[in-house]
Amino acid sequence: MNGTSRRALLEQAYTAAVEACKRPETIIAALPEKPAGRVIVIAAGKGAVPMARAVEAHWPDATGIAVTRTGYGSPLNHIELIEASHPTPDEASQRAAARCLELAEGASEDDLVLVLLSGGASALLAAPSPPLDLPAKQAVTRALVRSGAHIGEINLVRRHLSRIKGGRLAAAAFPAQVLTLAVSDVVGDVPEDIGSGPTVGDTGTIADAQAVLARYGIADPGGWSESVKPDDPRLARSRFRVVVRPDDALDAAASFLADQGYVPVFLAREATGEAQLVGRAHGAEAIRAHAAGERCALISGGELTVTVRGAGCGGPNQEYALALADTVKRISGIAALAADTDGVDGNRDVAGAYIDGDTAFELEENDIDVEAALAENDAGGALGEIGALFVPGPTQTNVNDLRIILVDP
Repeated sequence: MNGTSRRALLEQAYTAAVEACKRPETIIAALPEKPAGRVIVIAAGKGAVPMARAVEAHWPDATGIAVTRTGYGSPLNHIELIEASHPTPDEASQRAAARCLELAEGASEDDLVLVLLSGGASALLAAPSPPLDLPAKQAVTRALVRSGAHIGEINLVRRHLSRIKGGRLAAAAFPAQVLTLAVSDVVGDVPEDIGSGPTVGDTGTIADAQAVLARYGIADPGGWSESVKPDDPRLARSRFRVVVRPDDALDAAASFLADQGYVPVFLAREATGEAQLVGRAHGAEAIRAHAAGERCALISGGELTVTVRGAGCGGPNQEYALALADTVKRISGIAALAADTDGVDGNRDVAGAYIDGDTAFELEENDIDVEAALAENDAGGALGEIGALFVPGPTQTNVNDLRIILVDP
């Protein structure tokens, strides 16, 4: 099998994984009986539009709002659409959050507030707690993303600098019935981390959030606000259900590759850690499988991190791919794709990258220093020079990362 067909096969596996997470019947099957009052939809995240569209197909008179990343929108029937910035919130994120709170506060006891959450909702709904303003919120978000903090730590801080996260949206809707259907993009499918938990109680505290900033040397921005706790009576009518998980994407990719004759091997369904280190570790596993004569697909999910020390623009999947390429260089029969299922790796409109045993050689031939690129966090710049970046465009979902290494001895 040549490199071109391996790349095509990996991209087909990625498509199978993404499509498995966008089935409207999954949303419809989770809907309750129609309430006596109104159905008020509050959808937020990169999957907001297809989730809202599924509800409109089932309940044509549903109204509300869908907030998604710029470029991820498409027309809805009666549900208002707002596109906003991700991963750093902008003024549109503020307007969207204000509108969501307005809709929740206007709900009556007979209404159903249907919250549809997917990855990216945290940045897309920005309601800084006074006296914190948007520029200060943007600054702390950027610092956290660059610090190497994992998403649980980032969202813990977000929940305590917000008027909508950490259970506050459900509290605003009380006494209306609130049902949250979530597409999980976090390790462990933790409800308070999906969209920073706008409809669930939070056991974390302001002190815990401040400790995160101190751990990473980030200045305290002020504007702290305690989150709603799990025993708060305003959450009594709020229910939460995860309807799509990262495992759904991983299993779909594994099934597709099994049909192509590869034995699926899950290295880690919920991988965490520094992208470069994990890339080298997975490269070592690929070399071992290759030496043992195993025809397999080494699959991993989860969410890796990058502690940004250089001036480059590579995201975690690109850094993983470049470290992997350096580890498996000049070994024929190994090829890999590392990509985020939302089509965005870090701050760039690049999902990730494709590499094989020739990638490091191609970089050398183009006078690109792999170690220097990794040190500068410029994996994306390096891999872009040889056409290795993977750019599928907006996927309208987000269930974390998908990394596949094909081994053909």
